[in-house]
Amino acid sequence: MSARKIQLTCLMALAAIVVSSATAQAAFDDFIIRNSGGGNPPVIQPNGIVPGALEFIIAEGGQKAGWGTDDISGYQIGQITNVGITRYDDTARFTAGSGPAVAPYFNIWVTDGMGKYAVLANEPSNPSFQPLFVDNGDGSKSYSLSFADIASEPVKVYETPNGGGNSTTTWVHDMFGNVPLTFGDVASLVIQAPSAAYIANPVNAVGSGAPDEIVTNAALGFNWIFGDTLSNYQSGMPGYVVGNPIAQAIPEPATLALAGCAALGLFVVRHRRLSV
Repeated sequence: MSARKIQLTCLMALAAIVVSSATAQAAFDDFIIRNSGGGNPPVIQPNGIVPGALEFIIAEGGQKAGWGTDDISGYQIGQITNVGITRYDDTARFTAGSGPAVAPYFNIWVTDGMGKYAVLANEPSNPSFQPLFVDNGDGSKSYSLSFADIASEPVKVYETPNGGGNSTTTWVHDMFGNVPLTFGDVASLVIQAPSAAYIANPVNAVGSGAPDEIVTNAALGFNWIFGDTLSNYQSGMPGYVVGNPIAQAIPEPATLALAGCAALGLFVVRHRRLSV
């Protein structure tokens, strides 16, 4: 391969990285998880003030919605480089440290690769997690979390037999120890949502609050979550106004392509020198 062709190939790989970064938000889909006890759905609508932002209005207990992506499906928890989101509504209207003040939280579907699935969840109202919700100085706040940021944080396991709350008896705990776990403990688990058929099968103990679409049971690997069973994540009006969702992990395919280009380029250069 000529040096010119190598250069063009590497430029194309670099362009792929730029395009991937620029379209990160486009890869997220919003969906309703659960209606209120009275059957009223949460409201998801474009925000008229912040361009590109969505507003998730959680007005009643039980309402729940998600904003999810498969961008990092197939990667391990320990390979996460950035999961983030920016929140634009006024968080000061809520009690400091409460669920609505530090929302959203995230749910990650994981698998053991042998047919078992579970949801890993953080708890943003934990005092140790709250410093990760960063004030941007312009009235907005953001999460921008790498694996290193969350490795020491407690992880809760849901949507699987024996899961929920402070359970220590799920298949995840059987793998890593029947004690309270951290995200660091479960670093090797693979991010992957189950099929709709799996979710609908009562044997698998997937509840109505699982991060899947209410009608189709379609699910995505990584999800930002708005709302909860109780009233501890109600937004009221205005709703949660959020934008710039992102989910990244390594090794990214485009990054691997660049590494391959570099290795190939060095090989060609060395081969030419030896041939002279």
